[in-house]
Formats: sequence, C-alpha cells, structure tokens
Amino acid sequence: MARVVVNVALKPEILDPQGRAVQGALGRLGLTGVSDVRQGKQFIIDLDGALEGERAEVMQKLAGELLSNPVIEDFTLTVEN
Repeated sequence: MARVVVNVALKPEILDPQGRAVQGALGRLGLTGVSDVRQGKQFIIDLDGALEGERAEVMQKLAGELLSNPVIEDFTLTVEN
C-alpha cells in the first residue's frame, strides 16, 4: 500500500487574499513577527500496491493537471510506503 500526499499552493507571484487575512488575524491575536502566510490544499490518496513505473507517471500527471491549476499553483508530491 502506498500513500500519496499532494500539497498544492498558489505560486509565490499570485496574490493570496486568504493568506493575507490569516496573517492579519494572527497579528491581532498576539502573534508577532509573521512575515507571510500562504494558504493551500492537501490531497491524501491511499493506493493498493506500490506507486512505481507507469503508475507513478500517471499520478504525477494527475497531480499537475487535475489536482492543481498549473497556471497559478505549484504542487509537491510525496509517497509514503
């Protein structure tokens, strides 16, 4: 069994209003020194069997085209066996 974790976040050059709102709230709640907050999303996908070969290539493609928007988002994909 493999667990695939895909983290998706806006590219650094894309304005993140939700992150800015959280950053402001953190300051109002007493947390000082917060220089930036970026929001994102995470997908956790459990697969039967290992993630190798063509199956790994398909997962990489799905993460880049289905789970994220390549125009405005970056993603990282990690596999836990």
